[in-house]
Amino acid sequence: MAVIAAVLAGILVGFTAPDLAVGLKPLGSGFVSLIKMMISPIIFCTIVLGIGSVRKAAKVGAVGGLALGYFLVMSTVALTIGLIVGNLLEPGSGLDLTAEAAKAGAAEAEGGSGSTTDFLLGIIPTTLFSALTGEEVLQTLLVAMLVGFALQAMGTAGEPILRGIGHLQKLVFRVLWMIMWVAPVGAFGAIAAVVGETGLDALKSLAVIMLGFYTTCLLFVFVVLGLVLRLVAGVNIFTLLKYLGREFLLILSTSSSESALPRLIAKMEHLGVSRPVVGITVPTGYSFNLDGTAIYLTMASLFVAEATGNPLALGEQISLLVFMVIASKGAAGVTGAGLATLAGGLQSHRPDLVDGVGLIVGIDRFMSECRALTNFAGNAVATVLVGTWTKEIDRQRASEVLAGRLPFDESQLDSGDEAAGRAAHDAEQGGDPVSTEKEEPARVG
Repeated sequence: MAVIAAVLAGILVGFTAPDLAVGLKPLGSGFVSLIKMMISPIIFCTIVLGIGSVRKAAKVGAVGGLALGYFLVMSTVALTIGLIVGNLLEPGSGLDLTAEAAKAGAAEAEGGSGSTTDFLLGIIPTTLFSALTGEEVLQTLLVAMLVGFALQAMGTAGEPILRGIGHLQKLVFRVLWMIMWVAPVGAFGAIAAVVGETGLDALKSLAVIMLGFYTTCLLFVFVVLGLVLRLVAGVNIFTLLKYLGREFLLILSTSSSESALPRLIAKMEHLGVSRPVVGITVPTGYSFNLDGTAIYLTMASLFVAEATGNPLALGEQISLLVFMVIASKGAAGVTGAGLATLAGGLQSHRPDLVDGVGLIVGIDRFMSECRALTNFAGNAVATVLVGTWTKEIDRQRASEVLAGRLPFDESQLDSGDEAAGRAAHDAEQGGDPVSTEKEEPARVG
């Protein structure tokens, strides 16, 4: 509620005092930077514990293989839908490119270009520990997987290290919990700045692409994902999204799905999906399951091409968008990353279109919110589906949770210990608490 009030106050300040509002931008940028600061340790701990706690490497391979295969199919579907809607709407036709917009587009392209080979080699960090201090999510993912499999191969000798990483995860969650208390301040500064910069008139000429993008994302989530979720897991998409309502509000205010990553992990475990499946699927999905980003890149590319009077042929559309979806891996949820990927892709394939990126700089944040919400919804659905396919979900518990009879305990995020929450619930119901440790059998004689 505090975040919602802050957003409304930011909009009011943006309209009444635009110069002052623009000066508040560092408040939003600072909050997102605090969140990004926590992403590498969160992903490292989650992946290592998810892989290291599974005794059979084949099980990890099965979960990861299913997840990656599903992500590939859904990204392709998202690209296809975006292409169809974009070609039907022709969102950029009739716009004129100004000198200011061209300058802004060139500035965005400076940090976004790069080849596919550079991207693949960039996954490998300089050292084992540099991945934990850098900003490349995929480097952290690679190191975490290597460490997880190494601890798995060590057997009992690796258990003390796993316990240590488990304590480190609790510390990381506690720090993140402290950061989230300043979410209203960050939301106020970010919203005030974007309204102060663009104003109402600046958005009118871009209403077609915004409405088209939002409509496409809604169709994808509620029709495509909803149908798959119902057929495979028997779960209603509206019920699942209602369960994640707080997380969606958080993403809406920060334009970053990363801010809700730890909460998604905790809530998926509370829902009944096993910890190894959650620990592998969710962090991997944040790098590879970019449904909203795929739709955004599709429609934004077509918009820029139409606006500059250089429409893309179908073959050019497909090759350009495949490249940009590959290049965007690891950037999901980071505010502004989609714009840089768009500019970089155009710079590599159609340099004559880069100037047009400046046309959407003003509304990128509004599109970033929908992009992040769609990515988050896709990852939540993917976790339930992978849990269903691997038979690693407690269906009875999931029904109880989604029906509201087993509410999520917010205090669990203080320590990051979902198992303790389950034990407390079982004790309240009069049953035996679920032990979080494996006890040695008593020795007699």
